[in-house]
Amino acid sequence: MRILVIEDERKVASFLKKGLEENAYAVDVAPNGKIGEELALANPYDLILLDVMLPVQDGWETLRRLRQKRISTPVLMLTALGETEDKIRGLDYGADDYLTKPFEFGELLARVRALLRRRGESRSPVLRLADLELDPATHEVTRAGKRISLTAKEFALLEYLLRNRGIVLSRDAISEHVWNMDFNPESNVVDAFVKLLRKKIDKGFDKQLIHTVVGIGYVMREPDDDENS
Repeated sequence: MRILVIEDERKVASFLKKGLEENAYAVDVAPNGKIGEELALANPYDLILLDVMLPVQDGWETLRRLRQKRISTPVLMLTALGETEDKIRGLDYGADDYLTKPFEFGELLARVRALLRRRGESRSPVLRLADLELDPATHEVTRAGKRISLTAKEFALLEYLLRNRGIVLSRDAISEHVWNMDFNPESNVVDAFVKLLRKKIDKGFDKQLIHTVVGIGYVMREPDDDENS
């Protein structure tokens, strides 16, 4: 999942980026509202963390402009302003949630998970395909009851594939959601990570769940009964 952090305080932005990446999210950072708006319009983010007190263009104006341009990405506003009127203003402009600084990072993560779950129509907290299970909250992955250890990036890749199970995903689509804007689209990183993931998820099992669609990309699904894995 890919998150945009719009925050002008470098230490706060660095703290958020580091913590979110350690929890398997791809993160881009914008130092002001104007750049944040441009990035949100240009990239398919799953969530936006938006500070209110920003230079150039404040968070309220940034949010108003994004909603005006039909960007429906969930927005969690972060601010030191704790007045009820400020919260009402943010929610009226289209914010999905509001967190007052200072906050515990654990609470931020919980709110991020809740907003990402809410975005889909009736997404189950635990993602399942055949005997494979992934829990976004605990980062636990099991297959046939056996726990599988994944790196943060492998987990992010598997989560994206599972949330889009049955849909053929291009390498560009995968890179846009699992890696940040520094990703080099000409590299073979996506293929390399899929290969690593297959070794952990599919190796040793009768049913192969990660499939290659030649010339397009990858899809996660159960194989047809008459299909060779």
